[in-house]
Amino acid sequence: MVELLAPAGNFISLRAVLENGADAVYFGLDDYNMRVNAKNFSLDDLGEVSGIAKDYGAKTYLCTNIILNERLANELEGNLESIASSEIDGLILSDIGLIENTVSHGLEAHISVQENVTNSYTLKTLKKLGAKRAILSRELSLAEITDITQKSPIETEIFIHGAICMAISGRCFLSYGLYGRSANCGDCLQPCRKNWTLTYEEGEDNVINFSDVDDESFIITGSDDGSYRTNFFSPKDMCMIDHIPELMKSGVASFKIEGRARSPDYGAMVTGVYREAIDNYNDDPLNYEVKDEWMDELTSVFNRGFDTNFYFNTPFEVSEDNQSKYIKKDIGQVVNYYNKVKAAELRIWDDLKIGDEIMIQGQTTGSITHTIDSMQIEGKSVDNVKKGSNVAIAMPQKVRENDFVYKLVERNNDA
Repeated sequence: MVELLAPAGNFISLRAVLENGADAVYFGLDDYNMRVNAKNFSLDDLGEVSGIAKDYGAKTYLCTNIILNERLANELEGNLESIASSEIDGLILSDIGLIENTVSHGLEAHISVQENVTNSYTLKTLKKLGAKRAILSRELSLAEITDITQKSPIETEIFIHGAICMAISGRCFLSYGLYGRSANCGDCLQPCRKNWTLTYEEGEDNVINFSDVDDESFIITGSDDGSYRTNFFSPKDMCMIDHIPELMKSGVASFKIEGRARSPDYGAMVTGVYREAIDNYNDDPLNYEVKDEWMDELTSVFNRGFDTNFYFNTPFEVSEDNQSKYIKKDIGQVVNYYNKVKAAELRIWDDLKIGDEIMIQGQTTGSITHTIDSMQIEGKSVDNVKKGSNVAIAMPQKVRENDFVYKLVERNNDA
């Protein structure tokens, strides 16, 4: 049975992905992971993270996948006993030098995509060192992944959804070169996502095109000032929802969703969609069908447009900004939840009406999306509520005091 592995950048995201069917979660520890700008977790949090995941029957993998200098390697090695005592299941490592120490503490050693594993020979060597799993390079095709996995003596893992980096398996110096903030140490400021201006110098063109592609143009946009702009550094997000059968047949042990720095509603939505797709395939592979609503749901949360990365061809389309259908607008907070009548009392600072789609998020609640179909003020049904009011709404799922309330407002992507 393939594992669905989902990201958790904080406790709200953790609950959100577990509630939506994640078999396992991966998360960062302060100072040791590739998402230092995410909230992450401390050593003291790991026991709670592990306990919550166990309640859902899910496994837990801690990311320690930056390039480690001597100081950080010593610190991480010194923390392994504390990490192991939290009862998480394993570490995602970018440094093979720590495999032996990790395994000796009873933890699984998973090798990060940062190691750029591209062949079965590397996997055989990793097996000798004690690794249980390796995340394969993002630059491999599905045919290559299938071939390598069939020969592998350890588990393999692949990314199936989320952001793609312009560099080989995330190894990049652009952020460091421009800002002194190293992507390889988890502190990428993502200058590749900016809108770049192209200029051409006069003179002889000494560039020789040895490829079979005659078209050397990038997608560029003319501006009023006469310059040209492009996002050619910024690839679209990966989305493999249309290709679950091919992925399932590859023999890969774990399907990974990227997104520890993204919002809890992103994790909830993406995890839920892939959970349903995988379950539908397992239940009846011969009659499996892709549902149109899956893509609708995936485009409703943050995305830069979608591509299949290197799975079937070399990606060529570049992304622009967030292409999601909705903006998440902060409009209120939960005051109370009444279990007997399944209703939530909200304090709102924006207008609300029947038919509005809202999102409620909290550390224990996770992320819940709900369309309002019933509202009351002082026991009387209402269709509209003005900002500054307290209102009761019918809410079948339990929410909690001080949970955040957002309204989903349709975005105009044509503007």
